[in-house]
Amino acid sequence: MRTILCFLATILMVATKFVGRGGITGVVAENLLLKQQLIVLNRSRRRAPNLRGLDRFLLGFWSLFLNATRISKVAVVVRPSTLLRLHRLLVQRKYRALFSSDSRSKPGPKGPSDELVRAIVELKQRNPRFGCPRIALIISKTFGVEIDKDVVRRVLATHYRPSSGGSGPSWLTFLGHAKDSLWSVDLFRCESINLQTYWVMVVIEQFTRRIVGFGIQRGAVDGPRLCRMFNDAIAGAGTPTRLSTDNDPLFESHRWRATLRILEVDEVKTVAYVPVSHPFIERLIGTTRREYLDDTMFWNRIDLERKLTAFQSYYNSERVHQSLAGDTPNQVAGDGGNQVANLEDFTWKTTCNGLVQLPRAS
Repeated sequence: MRTILCFLATILMVATKFVGRGGITGVVAENLLLKQQLIVLNRSRRRAPNLRGLDRFLLGFWSLFLNATRISKVAVVVRPSTLLRLHRLLVQRKYRALFSSDSRSKPGPKGPSDELVRAIVELKQRNPRFGCPRIALIISKTFGVEIDKDVVRRVLATHYRPSSGGSGPSWLTFLGHAKDSLWSVDLFRCESINLQTYWVMVVIEQFTRRIVGFGIQRGAVDGPRLCRMFNDAIAGAGTPTRLSTDNDPLFESHRWRATLRILEVDEVKTVAYVPVSHPFIERLIGTTRREYLDDTMFWNRIDLERKLTAFQSYYNSERVHQSLAGDTPNQVAGDGGNQVANLEDFTWKTTCNGLVQLPRAS
């Protein structure tokens, strides 16, 4: 609509060049200009009435038919300088419409495409807990499009509306860079639907951040039960060269030390009362709670084991990690590659019993 109005205004201004100034046309234009000023004056009794866009256009248009000497005599409400300025603006608009390029887009980067914006917003809607860095890594890994987390943040700020409803690496990082040489182990507690307490042992490979396995025990844990949980967690995965543990009294028991001695595993103790000295396993426990266990419930040991196995599969093969430059633990370990999807044709894959939905190639 705006383009049509500008086109009509341009035609009218070009027509004035053929009609010319003065004469009968000038008299008619002068009367119309005076009438328009009276309309403005009657609309407001203020000393300086406000001019609308239509008023500015009509005053400037009628002034095209008048000589410069007549403009100062017919200006009743507005100053002659106002009419002259409106006249110059109309002339500038005329030549801009006639001789400027057809491109009206602004120079510089065009921003993300509509397909990319839709994928970002839909990924956030399906996974509200995902942050901008995680979404940027998933988009880069899935579609092969390099995108910065700040671009994701701006896209979400514009298009996404949520539905109602100490830092730094530890000293273990250096040891963990020796592949398959250092694992970490820790315990956490969770409650079933009928409020039964279950202790879960999680074992993680330090270098790849891969979850080796889980061991589950209902009720209290002692030395023999701790060893059984460890054997269940590492079943079929072999044994590490070194094992990192905290200063829990359970890891000081005679049975635990004897088990490590039989397996020929060297135990590495963390700094007491300093969680940052055991960062990866602590972060994994928090991730397991926030992204999975806090949003689901279980009945018994078998149900909990089945759910943790599903989370282990997702964590190792699907979940991207910022510390791994957007790769998954299995990719760091050399298992599996990345299939790039097309932004215009992709599907959604459900994992973790429907709690997480990720884009995939069709």
